[in-house]
Amino acid sequence: MNRPPDTVDAGRLAPFSRPRSLAFAAAYWTLSILYCLAAVFAALLPGRGATGWIIRRYVHRMVQAMRLLAGIRVTVRGRERLPEGAFIVAAKHQSWGDGYSVYNQFPDLAFVTGDHLEKFPLLGTVLRKLGAIVVNNCGGHEARAALKRRAEDARAEGRRILIYPEGNLAKVGEKFRYRSGVWHMYRDFDMPVVPVATNLGLFWPQEQFLKRPGTAVLEFLEPLPIGLPKDEFMERLEAAVEARTAELVAEATGLPVTPAVQVPTPDEVRRETAG
Repeated sequence: MNRPPDTVDAGRLAPFSRPRSLAFAAAYWTLSILYCLAAVFAALLPGRGATGWIIRRYVHRMVQAMRLLAGIRVTVRGRERLPEGAFIVAAKHQSWGDGYSVYNQFPDLAFVTGDHLEKFPLLGTVLRKLGAIVVNNCGGHEARAALKRRAEDARAEGRRILIYPEGNLAKVGEKFRYRSGVWHMYRDFDMPVVPVATNLGLFWPQEQFLKRPGTAVLEFLEPLPIGLPKDEFMERLEAAVEARTAELVAEATGLPVTPAVQVPTPDEVRRETAG
């Protein structure tokens, strides 16, 4: 198996920077605590306008901190491909910074997240107020039903919806099985799906402390047309995201384009271990 390039100082990438990483970590926790507390108080007010404004400010500050402290500048490509009205954003998920980078591109974005975040009481309160679509990480019929019910609320409000089809943070050079929840939303709500590729994991790998200065790319790809059958939709979505992500990784590192290797999900590994 090929070693993912985020494990070494690959190609022309700068080395990881401990001083920058420390400065960013201090800002990360300071901003997260202050804005989360502010959002909790805002959640006591009627409507989600105040909470949404605070979270948008928080996301914007985090993207600034990524650039100014960690030295990670995110270049966004393909905004001209975004359709009018409501649509689904189906993104590659390599980094904790993906969420900030994508959320920062829209004025009012609903997003699908795992129920692990509700373990933090204050965060759970804010997520509910924001109208986040919280589903069981293990999937199954109940998770799909919850996804449909909560996504329908977001669609009725004309909001764009962000989902990570793999359901987990993947290392650069790896991918997980794409889950069908995104297709169920696509079918049920008759909404176009915009695939998103990125190489941000080279600079902020998953949830790691160490950050690597440089210019990451977030790219919106051509929307998938409405009405595709499930197998074709899933194949086209995965092919678009993974192929362009591999190209963006090669562009940043100067190394040859290398397809990602599919690996078991954390849930699958736990089930195998338990069995």
